[in-house]
Amino acid sequence: MRTGRTPRFHVAAGLATGATIELPREAAHHATRVLRLRVGESLTLFDGTGGEYAAAIASISRGGATVAVGEHQADERESPLAVTLVQGIAGSDRMDFIIQKAVELGAAAIQPVLTAKSVVRLSKERGEARLAHWQRIAIAACEQCGRNRIPEVFPAESLSQYSPPPDAAKVMLSPQAATDLKGLARTPLVLAVGPEAGFDTSEEKLLAQKGFVAARLGPRILRTETAALAALAALNAIRGDF
Repeated sequence: MRTGRTPRFHVAAGLATGATIELPREAAHHATRVLRLRVGESLTLFDGTGGEYAAAIASISRGGATVAVGEHQADERESPLAVTLVQGIAGSDRMDFIIQKAVELGAAAIQPVLTAKSVVRLSKERGEARLAHWQRIAIAACEQCGRNRIPEVFPAESLSQYSPPPDAAKVMLSPQAATDLKGLARTPLVLAVGPEAGFDTSEEKLLAQKGFVAARLGPRILRTETAALAALAALNAIRGDF
């Protein structure tokens, strides 16, 4: 008998109680070839808009698998603190890691931005490919961590073009700041984090003009992937779901 956590898969459309649907190719491969699920075994499906469905493998063929969709369960695992992470684009592995872990830590949305010190430069074609890649990472992170709402990953844009929501609290991480995160954990919140070398002076001034308050994470200088995730964890500890 198989024990442990029920496998979860994202299915973009077609979920309804009583339906029998074809699993997307990658999900079918993972379910039947990697996890070795068999006919009748349970799994959980979600479409990213809220809630999830109990389901079971109905059939397996060389080309894929079908599942019988059961009852909808209105389970939600979102943080009460809605944070949009504005992240200076870091090197590919680091950016992938940031997006994956930010989703696990409850980020409501992720806005990649190009900055003066960003190592990565994106053409239109490469930008579209990276966006699709980042969105797949966000979906996979939701499958793993149990979230039923997929955070939006927005197309990359320059920091100068980015306009934060006017009604949101706005915080930028800066090791030179005198203020910490205490008292800044309000919702909705926009958190700006620079790339590997941080924001330059002109960008910090620009963010201040856009309404961002500078805050620091203790006396040590953190890598960009550490800073973003430490801040999200700290905000959740202050006024989230930790």
